[in-house]
Amino acid sequence: MCRICAAVFQADNVAPLLHAGLKRLEYGGYDSAGIATLHGGKLYIKKDKGKIDEIHQALNLDDLPGSIGIAHTRWATHGAPSKVNAHPHTDCKGEIAVVHNGIIENFLELKQELENLRHVFISRTDTEVIPHLIEEYYKRTNNFREACFQALRRLQGTFAIAILSRYAKDMIVVARKGSPLLLGIGNGFNFAASDAIAFLDKTKTSIPLEDGDIAFLSSSSYEIYRIEDATPVKRKTITIDWDLQQASKEGYEHFMLKEIMEQPYTMRLSLGAQKQYVDLLAEFMEKSSKNFLVAAGTSYHSCVAASYLYSRLANLATIPVIASEFIEQYGNAIDVNTTILFVSQSGETYDVINAADFARKKACTVLGICNVIGSTLTRMVRAYVHQQSGPEIGVAATKTYTSQLIIHLLLSISLAKKRGKISQSEMDDIKETINELPSLAEQILISKQKEMLEVSKLIMNKNHVFFLARGMNYATALEGRLKLLEIAYIPSTAYPAGESKHGPISLIEEGVPVIFIAPNDETRKLLIGNIMEMKARKATIITLGEEGDSELMQLSDHYIAMPRMLPIITPILYIMPLQLLAYYTAVNKGLDPDKPRNLAKSVTVL
Repeated sequence: MCRICAAVFQADNVAPLLHAGLKRLEYGGYDSAGIATLHGGKLYIKKDKGKIDEIHQALNLDDLPGSIGIAHTRWATHGAPSKVNAHPHTDCKGEIAVVHNGIIENFLELKQELENLRHVFISRTDTEVIPHLIEEYYKRTNNFREACFQALRRLQGTFAIAILSRYAKDMIVVARKGSPLLLGIGNGFNFAASDAIAFLDKTKTSIPLEDGDIAFLSSSSYEIYRIEDATPVKRKTITIDWDLQQASKEGYEHFMLKEIMEQPYTMRLSLGAQKQYVDLLAEFMEKSSKNFLVAAGTSYHSCVAASYLYSRLANLATIPVIASEFIEQYGNAIDVNTTILFVSQSGETYDVINAADFARKKACTVLGICNVIGSTLTRMVRAYVHQQSGPEIGVAATKTYTSQLIIHLLLSISLAKKRGKISQSEMDDIKETINELPSLAEQILISKQKEMLEVSKLIMNKNHVFFLARGMNYATALEGRLKLLEIAYIPSTAYPAGESKHGPISLIEEGVPVIFIAPNDETRKLLIGNIMEMKARKATIITLGEEGDSELMQLSDHYIAMPRMLPIITPILYIMPLQLLAYYTAVNKGLDPDKPRNLAKSVTVL
């Protein structure tokens, strides 16, 4: 996820202030950075790939002249990390500079339109269409404000944008749709940034912009309008009471909780994954006689859920395999007719890379789902989809897991269409459901925090916890169990509920917590029998099920009521209360959920 910072001062040299702001935004992760300033009617830009300190050592970011400027840290989503793809981006004449956080979903369409009008693009990013679009509308209107309004109305997707131009020498233009953006209001200066940490040392007076807002900032004033109709609006100022350390986590105590709570936003980004690449992966998988899904850890659990999705929606058999076992288990059975979809958040996990290299040598079609453009995996595969969930600081994967599930869902839908396995009415229902995912996620996360905090107190001192489910939510049981084991250090077991009589039931005695994932799908009736078996042995029954399910409520000691939803999205949403449960259990035990012992974010060694 990118971060932006912008400032306009009456007198101060702005470059060192922007440089300091970028340093405070480093916590979010990035692969490149840059600053643009305006002085004497001319734009000055310094940018490159790498860490801010490395770029500063090579280019001296502080000596950019001027009292007005914009800055950016980039996490690649379109185009690999490079100097040319780093922000800020400019128009043809170098008179408009833009930094951007988000995804422009219709950038290919806009780029083609602008190229037909003889605009020349130099990067592989979606962002570059923005300054060119503003340039085009400025040619037509000769009014910079109006050009910004008209250009922003053309953008589809999510964005937080800061615009700097010689056509507006004392003004910065910022706008928001779906991506966070706050104003920092001062005496003789004004800021805008993705996160208040960028300006907290200068001012604690802030205005959070709302979706669809555009603001025009000078050193002494600000004006806010609605993009759609240029109506002026007033937004309330707030006083930020965080310190700088707290602000790096946006007010949350830990990165893990911050990342859990930002899933509605990252879901929107993942839903905007480039359709042409989703369809390309689906085309390869559809033509293959054998399909494997290969990953490690949390990513493997996404593949377990996905194997049900591909079968249910597209009637396509796929085999999920743990990466470290793939070569030994299936190495002799793969060939030129095999397609293998490798899934890795980092794109650097050793076992995944090793298996991908082996598969290439066997002439398999090697595909990928990854969160890091330019990673080893993205350079090895024939085609990949970028999951677009942004950098994840906490060791325990949370938002990256739900993003992977969304990409699998989009792939399964594309496959179903190609294979003629889905009707138009079913497609309409699924599209409506998918569009509701972010709002449902937000509803669940807001409403379940207190409830999961209470459940965490129930299990925190237990010697063992069981997670049971059927169907595609067996993956939810696996992932819920992994989160609790990883950060709360509680021995846990995940099992298909139908197999619970084949071993796990022997460990059930009075007070043992058994967590059932029981959405209202075709597995529900069978799960009721499994719940009764555990209840008869005096287990403590904790159930996640649909709101209003009185039968499940009566059988459960603790019932977590979830909104009604189509079964195919339950793995994406039912995992979130379990993420919260693991987090609060760790905190209640006095553990640091961001730094679990003996674990690393990405296992890059054998």
